[in-house]
Amino acid sequence: MTDLPLSTAAERNKQPILDALRELLGERGNALEIASGTGQHAVWFAAGLEAWIWHPSDVDAQALPAIAARIAQSGLPNLRPPVRLDVMSAPWPAADAPFAERFDAIFCANMLHIAPPATCAALMQGAVRHLQPGGVLITYGPYLEDGPVAPSNEAFDRSLRARDPAWGIRRLDNVVREAAQAGLALRARRPMPANNLLLVFGGAAVA
Repeated sequence: MTDLPLSTAAERNKQPILDALRELLGERGNALEIASGTGQHAVWFAAGLEAWIWHPSDVDAQALPAIAARIAQSGLPNLRPPVRLDVMSAPWPAADAPFAERFDAIFCANMLHIAPPATCAALMQGAVRHLQPGGVLITYGPYLEDGPVAPSNEAFDRSLRARDPAWGIRRLDNVVREAAQAGLALRARRPMPANNLLLVFGGAAVA
């Protein structure tokens, strides 16, 4: 497979996210990526975090061959084959084939605004089930907060809701509330380029 799908947004944000991950994560560990999409993030992060084992996943089974091809092209030894994972399932990735391990980090970029609201609670609850004690859930994307909304985010939110009424940029306080109900607390809020945020959740309940 030579003509692999390419996300221009992933190309733009992969290095700023990697820079943040290098500061936030420990020296080594196991990371699960939710909604890997094209696999660009998985390959970039695995290359930049050589002591981390990176496990990509996506809800779309049709996306998995392209992710696998990109992994094969990379030749990176710390990338695992992609698996189909629906955050609404319990346990992950599926009841008939649950993960045999817990993860030191779970990373999810740009999923919550292109999925039904229920996926937010499912993401938080799944993280609690599948994180190691002391592990963290890291999310990236646009969020709505009190105060002025960036015009680009305002327009993006309108376009999302026009495509699907269940989509839309989530309010940060609602996301934090869902996390708290699952047993996770917001540990860090990091502004990122293009009016995005990188959020870090953790808590004793992940034990």
